[in-house]
Amino acid sequence: MPLTPRRPRSRRLRAVLLAAAAASVVAAALPAPVPLGIGDPLFPHLGNPGYDVLSYDIGLSYPGNNSTPLEAVTTIDAVATDGLERINLDFARGTVHGVEVNGRAADFASADEDLVITPQEPVRAGERLRITVRHTSDPKAATDGGWVRTTDGLVMANQADAAHRVFPCNDHPSDKAYFTFRVSAPADVTVVANGVPAARERHGGRIVSTYRSGHPMATELAQVSIGRSAVLHREGPHGLPVRDVVPAVDKDRLEPWLQKTPGHIEWMERQVGRYPFETYGVLIAGAETGFELETQTLSLFERSLFVRPEFPAWYVDSVMVHELAHHWFGDSVTPRSWSDLWLNEGHATWYEARYAEEFGKHPMEQRMKNAYALSDGWRAAGGPPAAPRATAPGQKIGIFRPVVYDGSALVLYALREEIGPKAFDRLERRWVRDHRDSTASTADFSALASEIAGRDMSDFFRGWLYGEKTPAMPGHPDWHSATPRRT
Repeated sequence: MPLTPRRPRSRRLRAVLLAAAAASVVAAALPAPVPLGIGDPLFPHLGNPGYDVLSYDIGLSYPGNNSTPLEAVTTIDAVATDGLERINLDFARGTVHGVEVNGRAADFASADEDLVITPQEPVRAGERLRITVRHTSDPKAATDGGWVRTTDGLVMANQADAAHRVFPCNDHPSDKAYFTFRVSAPADVTVVANGVPAARERHGGRIVSTYRSGHPMATELAQVSIGRSAVLHREGPHGLPVRDVVPAVDKDRLEPWLQKTPGHIEWMERQVGRYPFETYGVLIAGAETGFELETQTLSLFERSLFVRPEFPAWYVDSVMVHELAHHWFGDSVTPRSWSDLWLNEGHATWYEARYAEEFGKHPMEQRMKNAYALSDGWRAAGGPPAAPRATAPGQKIGIFRPVVYDGSALVLYALREEIGPKAFDRLERRWVRDHRDSTASTADFSALASEIAGRDMSDFFRGWLYGEKTPAMPGHPDWHSATPRRT
């Protein structure tokens, strides 16, 4: 049979082929992929320009042990804020199997800790993006954050810059987004994540647990707990659902601590207003991290904090309040840059100290007087509260220095002494109300304090937040630095 002659290609098809060829030429002409950042002074390559993430949908498949990489699919919905020939995501320590942009396969390459994606066609400013990355998430690869292997599974500890060691993302607190986690695990393993449960489906011997956040969240606050855990439920103020996640073998031993959480929430609400999220809970992990962490709606704690006899009850209570206070200061109101960290840790330390004063009989004034004596030394070692120095390579959590804890609570103490307790309380409540579910900066805090005080407070904040030396404490001329001043 003779072959049927091919029909001539249409003009439309010819135009499509020409456009594809032109796009290939453009892609070929692009320079080599490079890591980008948004210029954070402390983490210059963290975050990426040109788009705003709206939501993350993160699927994880837990193999049943905490040493084997998890297979994962991360879907990012975003909007382009600039025209983009390439899209940079923060991602490291995992293997990328494939990438799609708006349903079409895209080229990709790694550059330092960035995943650099080249879509088939350049992205226009204002265009909606759906980026799908099929990858692995390796719990053994990260020694400086990300997954933490526990005695019975995994938890996350992503602060300050480690979420991208778990999943591809725009890993900077200035770009908050909504999160959905879908985690497949063996049926005898418990999975809990940020937010509230949305679905639970059995597939043979495995269960897929889905959790969604009801409020936007910074990547550093993401949390997924996978392990042989007990989930304990109780009610907080105004009917708030409180759920705690603890090693199943320890649930009775830990219950005296867990039952305190509703009272902690009530106390914080009396200080600054209603709890800002849809649920809260304590996640106690069998791991030695050296820190606790305010992961949103599910604060991470080491088991040892609650079982070591040398920690007095008032101290454990105040640490629990510290992480809870972050849900107003740091989680709901998130710092715009990492140099604004003092707003997180200074406030959490402030309420921790106030709680210890009220219930542990440890006077705030004495604690602040001690901090004042040490403040010049802290500033010399790490910089002033709102202008911390970058850390040495490999010591990224070194930004969490004494100056951003008690040294920054000291700034708040000085502010209250300067403007009076009533104005200070109005400032605190306005701050968490005006910037709820958003980001805010040191400049925003200074402006609001000036408004409430009825006078320009910029000179006050310039000295207390950026000065090499600690200014004189208002109302306490007898307070002195223990660090000799240069003459």
